Amino acid sequence: MKIKNLLLYIIGIIIISAVISSLFWLENFKSFREFINKIEYSTFDLRQNIISKYKIANKDIKIIAVDDESYEYIMNNYGSWPISRSLWADTITSLKKANAKSIIFDFLFIKPNLNDKKADEALIESIKGTNNVYLSMNFDFTNPQVRTPIELDKKFEAKINIENIKDFDNEYVKYDNVRSVMKDLSDVTDKIGAINIYRDEDGIIRNLAPLYNYQNKLYPNLSLLVGLDLLNVKNIEFKNNTLILDKEHSIPLDSSKKAIINWYGVSKTYPHIPFWKIVKATKENDVKFLKDNFENKIIYMGATTTSLSDIKSTPLDSNLSGVELNATFLNNILDNNFIKKSSINYDIIVTVLLSIFVGYFVLKLSSVFKTIVFLTTALVLYTSLSIFLMQQFNLWISLVMPYFGAITTFILIYCEKYILKSKDYEQTYKLAVTDGLTQMYNHRYFQEQMLIQINNYKRYKTPFSLIMIDIDHFKKFNDTYGHQSGDCVLKQVANILKRNSRTSDFACRYGGEEMSIILSNTTNENAISMAQKICQIVRETKFTLVNNETVNVTISVGVATITDEIEKTQELIEYCDKCLYKAKENGRNQVVSEI
Repeated sequence: MKIKNLLLYIIGIIIISAVISSLFWLENFKSFREFINKIEYSTFDLRQNIISKYKIANKDIKIIAVDDESYEYIMNNYGSWPISRSLWADTITSLKKANAKSIIFDFLFIKPNLNDKKADEALIESIKGTNNVYLSMNFDFTNPQVRTPIELDKKFEAKINIENIKDFDNEYVKYDNVRSVMKDLSDVTDKIGAINIYRDEDGIIRNLAPLYNYQNKLYPNLSLLVGLDLLNVKNIEFKNNTLILDKEHSIPLDSSKKAIINWYGVSKTYPHIPFWKIVKATKENDVKFLKDNFENKIIYMGATTTSLSDIKSTPLDSNLSGVELNATFLNNILDNNFIKKSSINYDIIVTVLLSIFVGYFVLKLSSVFKTIVFLTTALVLYTSLSIFLMQQFNLWISLVMPYFGAITTFILIYCEKYILKSKDYEQTYKLAVTDGLTQMYNHRYFQEQMLIQINNYKRYKTPFSLIMIDIDHFKKFNDTYGHQSGDCVLKQVANILKRNSRTSDFACRYGGEEMSIILSNTTNENAISMAQKICQIVRETKFTLVNNETVNVTISVGVATITDEIEKTQELIEYCDKCLYKAKENGRNQVVSEI
């Protein structure tokens, strides 16, 4: 038993090692990594949906939304989109009068409007001299033959202490071209940040880049630029793959130098005020409305209507506007609330430990029900731990790799136990139905098969026959040569019977020196032929005794075949036995099938 348990544990260790090695090997295949990542992303989304219910968004962040009503209002009153920039200039002026803390545009003012230069001048004038109005630019990969890349003014660069710019040299944050604001605007402000987004393989946005590499210089994300000003941070430090803003605020980055966002809720988590109401309040000089809604507030302005194609898919909402995405990024900065992904080394260690833990208890537990309950409980507890860590410590630990390791280990070790148990069962069953000396089926199995055969005959009229064999003068043989030699002869006769039986026949030791063969689907004529063949082989065989002496042995054989008159197995056995005794009475070494 101890050897068996030791074998179980050794095989268990081999299985766990194989599972972990397989994970390492499969990680080399892009398709497998993408498959695992998609599932892991789904688990991240699920956890975010759970913990977002317990998070409170920053109440100072508000959104002036160009929603469906505002879009229609503009079209009805101003004719077309994009609207005259004088309207934006009036909005900035109104918000400044309302003492707004920050005014952030999620719109691009790229080219001057040659047909409305006064509107451009009004917008420039409303921004000139301000330090709380922020504009957007966008990096891309547009062919330089289509749009010539421009060199951005140094004032727009991120103020960061970094040893090697190549740390940000990857396809996710490095760009070849830029859509910047029109030059007259960029001349009067340095508050310009980028609003690039990046979708994961499944099309969902879970992270944003705080910094972008353009022409080997780093430029800040729009919300990072706002956050640095609100926190009064002048310089960023890059250390251990983390952007350190100050003692209380930092942004952990993933391997692609993006920050994983902690989501606060679905669309309209931040209060939305329709743009048409601001236009109306500005026109009517409704200072009270403006102050009540925007005094000392952080204001994002952007499109939320689907007609302007700025809708994103996020873990919590498939219809989140880009402006809400940027607001969430700022909220993360102010709350120091970004998600940090566990390292691959941590994932491997957890996978190994969980696999060992599951494997050990699968080996220890004998009940299938208890084993399944244990595995389910272990995975539920680990999942609960992952939710707790994300909620309390903003830590994203992997679920898929540990799940894969634990479940695969469970299945393989359980199969191992099942195979060993089935082998034990086979061995036990074999011992229960086999004669220890001759390795023939024993008397118990003989009776079971006789019952099966006679039932088959009654139901399907399938014929079968029975041969009963007795070694001639066996008692005298034992007295002459000894019981050990007698056992040698028994075993050799048994081997002859087994070799000359079909796979569908059952060679049994009936008792003592008496043996039998149940011949399935066999007529009386064929049974007699087989019996005579066996009788002849035994007669012509030289049997070796324990002292290597050889002797001749003969057998007497009785044959019987099932008929409609026979109702019970015992009747057929008795008839066959009488045939056997008649063979003995007639001089032995012969086959008898009738009495």
